[in-house]
Amino acid sequence: MDRDFMDAAETPHVLFVEDDEVIREVTQLTLERDGLTVTTAADGMAGLEAFRARTPDVVLLDVMLPGMNGVSLCRRIREESLVPVIMVSARDDAVDVVVGLEAGADDYVTKPFDGSVLLARIRAVLRRTTQGGAPAGRRARPLRFGDVEIDVDGMRVLRGGRPVALTPTEMRLLLRFAESPGVVLSRDVLLESVWDYAYGGDSRLADIHVQRLRTKIGGDRIETVRGFGYKLRAEGE
Repeated sequence: MDRDFMDAAETPHVLFVEDDEVIREVTQLTLERDGLTVTTAADGMAGLEAFRARTPDVVLLDVMLPGMNGVSLCRRIREESLVPVIMVSARDDAVDVVVGLEAGADDYVTKPFDGSVLLARIRAVLRRTTQGGAPAGRRARPLRFGDVEIDVDGMRVLRGGRPVALTPTEMRLLLRFAESPGVVLSRDVLLESVWDYAYGGDSRLADIHVQRLRTKIGGDRIETVRGFGYKLRAEGE
């Protein structure tokens, strides 16, 4: 079993919503072998009931589900929780990917997927969820960019004095920008530092998450530098 998971105070709990019985059972066995607790559901409504019965640490959602599809289920989950969501699609289809990410998903994988790849994505999203603020014993000063204030220790964001609800991935993305205000960050840099993609990944992940972050902290706070990437506007810019 994977020592990183087994050494944790509590075994991570994954909810996997998939209508294909074979994929569902094989994936469950694979993840449980690596030290996770897995709950499964065969359709969207059963998935929502399972989510409400016991909030998991990560949700895996197939896009094509009977009854309530995966995208609709992701939206319902986002209305109630910021728990990380990874979409699973049988096709590397741009529409499926974009719609799923815009619905609030943190990442996606395409079928057929390798168990080690899926496990790596789950590990990465768990790291984003559990990442703390400043080192123990040190109190970081709040970071301010216009009307946006970032409490690094409390992992909290205010805009105009009001709390902003960010997913763990959105928070990590904002913190990465805040590390280098005024500096242009390429999509590859964002994918490596936020999603742990050491060798690059789908640039749509960065683009759509930047768009979602803009809607929450202000559309003019993160600037697009065409052909290069994005930057967080520093004070005075």
